[in-house]
Amino acid sequence: MWAKGLPRLLLVALSLLWGLPVSAAGIDATINAAMQPITDAVAGFIFYEVNVFGNQLPLIVLWLIAASTFFTVYFRFLNLRGFKHAFELIRGDYSKPEHSGELSHFQALATAVAGTVGIGNISSVAIIISLAGPGATFWLMLAGFLGMSTKFAECVLGVKYRKINPDGSISGGPMYYLEEGLKERNLAWLGKPMGYFYALAIVIGCMGIGNMFQSNQAFEQFVVVTGGDTGFFADKGWLFGAMLASLVAVVIIGGIKSIARVTSRLVPFMALTYVLGSLTVIMLNAERIPWAVSAIATEAFSPVAMSGGMLGVMIMGFQRAVFSNEAGIGSAAIAHSAVKTSEPVTEGFVALMEPFIDTVVICTLTALVILTTVYEPELAGAGMQGIELTSRAFGSTLSWSAIPLSIIAIMFAFSTLLSWSYYGLKGWTYVLGESKRAELVFKTIFCLFAALGCMIQLDAVLDFSDALVFVIALPNILGLYILAPVIRKELASYRERLTNGAIPNQRKLARQGRG
Repeated sequence: MWAKGLPRLLLVALSLLWGLPVSAAGIDATINAAMQPITDAVAGFIFYEVNVFGNQLPLIVLWLIAASTFFTVYFRFLNLRGFKHAFELIRGDYSKPEHSGELSHFQALATAVAGTVGIGNISSVAIIISLAGPGATFWLMLAGFLGMSTKFAECVLGVKYRKINPDGSISGGPMYYLEEGLKERNLAWLGKPMGYFYALAIVIGCMGIGNMFQSNQAFEQFVVVTGGDTGFFADKGWLFGAMLASLVAVVIIGGIKSIARVTSRLVPFMALTYVLGSLTVIMLNAERIPWAVSAIATEAFSPVAMSGGMLGVMIMGFQRAVFSNEAGIGSAAIAHSAVKTSEPVTEGFVALMEPFIDTVVICTLTALVILTTVYEPELAGAGMQGIELTSRAFGSTLSWSAIPLSIIAIMFAFSTLLSWSYYGLKGWTYVLGESKRAELVFKTIFCLFAALGCMIQLDAVLDFSDALVFVIALPNILGLYILAPVIRKELASYRERLTNGAIPNQRKLARQGRG
């Protein structure tokens, strides 16, 4: 009996913490009602839209796309030129055990990818195709390609201005490079407040988009796997929430090294499984590939599927991409800062791969699966449910795929929970200071919210945290613009030393030694 009352006890505690009266109509409804005005104000600001030729354009999307375009040009298309070196770094060619840090290049990449590859890669891509048609896929891929440059800039600064703690652990991310980097530019009066604002916003934001939303979606997919609405778990969100929170606690209690050990195994497995499944479906429908590719190319510039015209399709594709790979948000720089390296630029190269994997590969494959199977032009504008459309697309070719797809979705959500727990923790300790007690308090709260996400629907809280996650793009990108010359100077120095052999390839040296 106590278990059935657990959700209410947790909600009562949450209401009391927020100072809200407990309503007989439902505590979640009370919290939603109290939060809605704040959510509307914050979301109205950060997602403010302007009308451009009959289409509504969120200014935050323009802010993110403008930055990624600027950095692509500023670094002379490093997102194309840097592929080979990125693979060499991920493979460990330039790694030394004595370098300061906690993670290998591969582990840092896996942790950051875990934070961006989520259920949205399965569901939201289906939504934009059903709304905007195949042409949106082209703009999604382009935005993912441009976002690689922003990730490069963020992660170079993340490593350059990171803090090495007395116990050898690392603290880094936008709050640190905003404070220290802007201080070097004689802008300390601006950098420190922006750092604190970023840290506070990501602490609150991580509880929603990186926590409650993920656990809620994981529970919904778990219900599908275990029998649907008539299954044992259909009305037992509290039980699944307790199990999920326990699993998260077991992993995050060990810090970033423990998180990286899990994500470095989980991310390659789930990504490769999803990619292979997608390629199988696409190949089994090979006769539709020419039409799909042609539709993506032609409707991107002269769309017939959406009344808003080319600009509307472009906006939909760009918006999905920037919301997916989070280039410009700065969150990934927190994970990349923990890498073992003495060269900040190396992690910038590694970070190039993150939007490529998340958006260019996984989101594009999802689009092609849908286009080569169940998509029909008359679907455009219908606004079908995202994950249902993707599941239907897989099921049309692989009838048994519904359960494996749900399991992959759960794994996506779980890995995102792990990464965002670390992002929120570093914001928390930036504000409150590094201490084991502060870390334990945050991890306890994070796990509590993970359990709550499976029990209740706090839509206003989720929308509020979602808005906060994107509002941090404002100070982050402003800081990137100011520090762009610092990044370019670091890149030029690194390239020169790489060319003249001052930075040796450790793998080649080992081979020569064996020879």
